[in-house]
Amino acid sequence: MRKVSPVLAFMLVLIASCSEKTTVYGENESNVSVQDNQDFLNKSINYENAGVIDISSEEELSGKTSKDGDALAGDYPLSLIAQITPPSFAGGENLTATHVNIVDDIAYVSYNTVESDYVGAIDAIDVSDPYSPQITSRLYYANADINAIAYDSGYIYIVGGVDSEKSATASTNSFVAKIPSTNGKIDINGGITYGFQEGFIGTDIAIDGNNIYVTSGKDGVLAVYDKSSVELMDETPLTDLRSVTIANNNIAVLDASKGVSIFDTNFSLIKEIAISSDFGIASKRTLDFSQDKIYVSEGSKGAGIYNATSGAFIEYISILINPEGSDASDNVTNAVAVNENAILMANGGAGLSLSEEATDSRSPVGIIDLDGSINFVASKGDYIFAASGTAGLQIIKMNKPDQSLESKCEELTSYRGSSTITVPANEIMAYQGSKRLQQINVAGDLLLCGTWTVSNDITLDASSLFEMKGSVIVGNNRSTNNITVATNAALRIEGDLVIYGDLILEEGATLDFLGSSSRVYITGTVTKAETAEVTGEYNDLLKKF
Repeated sequence: MRKVSPVLAFMLVLIASCSEKTTVYGENESNVSVQDNQDFLNKSINYENAGVIDISSEEELSGKTSKDGDALAGDYPLSLIAQITPPSFAGGENLTATHVNIVDDIAYVSYNTVESDYVGAIDAIDVSDPYSPQITSRLYYANADINAIAYDSGYIYIVGGVDSEKSATASTNSFVAKIPSTNGKIDINGGITYGFQEGFIGTDIAIDGNNIYVTSGKDGVLAVYDKSSVELMDETPLTDLRSVTIANNNIAVLDASKGVSIFDTNFSLIKEIAISSDFGIASKRTLDFSQDKIYVSEGSKGAGIYNATSGAFIEYISILINPEGSDASDNVTNAVAVNENAILMANGGAGLSLSEEATDSRSPVGIIDLDGSINFVASKGDYIFAASGTAGLQIIKMNKPDQSLESKCEELTSYRGSSTITVPANEIMAYQGSKRLQQINVAGDLLLCGTWTVSNDITLDASSLFEMKGSVIVGNNRSTNNITVATNAALRIEGDLVIYGDLILEEGATLDFLGSSSRVYITGTVTKAETAEVTGEYNDLLKKF
């Protein structure tokens, strides 16, 4: 394990700029260490709850409908890929994820300690293979909290806090740092570059062009650093800064004392959006831009939505409450993330909620069935990353159909029926969609095109046919379920077949993979009768055939 010190290092180079100072630390001591032994890192990847995850609707939570009834098929066919156990080391046994930045196929995760000490960590997680995520590198900080993280052009940028009274070089508790990293591999041999700014602790970071923007909490500043040298270029004091984001060439910050302030790149104030919500003391709160709207996590009020141009209040998305769940004091919106039409809210003890945005309105979809209190959420592309204090970082795949699949499906009727698809004998059904289902029973012929999750079993009766173009995911590791292909029935797959359970091929049954890029992921066993056949090209990810 390679080691350097972030604050107490013996070797350092000082680059002075007027009254400000940037510090480059070289290799020595033991306050920072990198772990990149793959066998060791793999132990932090937990598949115990992997598989199909449901969404509890507002009606189900209120008792108006039952989950066990014949509900309609739901949108957003989500699956849990894995959970990442937080880093743990001597002196850092109680870390929790604080922030996630997703760049290409790598998620960069920061951690701090829930205790009073300054202890933190960083993970780089490769999700290019959705069925086998890898922690490619892990960095431990023995004397620093890491509260936010960003990646840009070969470097990880972080902000956090140190105890300046115990440091020979840190002038304040709030710091920003630049760490070399390539393809998910953290490299501290070239040194870590640090800058310090006023404020109790670094709370958020954003990269834009050659600039690093940093917020530093109570009695802190909005600071801008040169990305190459980490030299302080400008700063403006604000009372209680929680978050910063960049949109439309402007900088927006969340100040818990008054609301959202929007600045131009010269730090000239453009607009203020007054918000009187109670943001809590030193609590995580975020803001996000989407098109012409700003989404603000506002604690017990939920997520506030504002017009980014005029600053006008639009509406609140309130916190959905699971009556079987949590203490009311824990039900607060800590973070909000927007991914196309999906609005995700990390609501602490109330979990992770999902709402959908239409042209001029937003409607609740429900609470995603995850373990633990959700303290932060980030989403990009086909992934959602939800940070939980007890369950670690939860990696969720949204299973969006890609454009080429949508074009293949466009001539079919969109499915809007029951969550249980039943095809009687001698009947033919064909649908397209991206849906959450409970069960599929086929006695006739069924064609599905798109992306589908199925909580329970898929059963093909004797001499039936089920054709699938896209992806189908069945069951989860908490409640394994099977696909049974009965005598002389046929299952044809062009895409991904994922079963958290068993595949049973009875006498004369066939499983045909079409095309050259199909994949199959089966966690259980494949039971294949002597006269059953498997044909075509496919990638058997867990080597079950």
